[in-house]
Amino acid sequence: MEDNTTFFGALLEKAESYGKTTIDLIKLKAVDQLSKIASNAVYITIIAIFTFFFLMVLNMALAFWIGDLLGKIYIGFFVVSAFYVLLIILLIIFKKQIIKTPLSNKIISKFLK
Repeated sequence: MEDNTTFFGALLEKAESYGKTTIDLIKLKAVDQLSKIASNAVYITIIAIFTFFFLMVLNMALAFWIGDLLGKIYIGFFVVSAFYVLLIILLIIFKKQIIKTPLSNKIISKFLK
């Protein structure tokens, strides 16, 4: 009888240790995934900032160039602005296909890795 009690006590102790180890492993995996997501977010933010400044300068140069070709500088800025209004309208119309679905799939795949 005493052997069974010792056996079950040892078994219970090992099960408790296994449970704690499993919880610790889950926590470490969650921290790993969150750190990857956070580092990717910082990286994407930095790239987005530099891309924004590059595109701003490029758009100004393009507007001045188009304005110079058309004879009036402000017309070049209107042409570039009209292009962006058209781009915004297309993004609004096709937001689900272009933005929502691919972004959702990317986020889900990152969490499930």
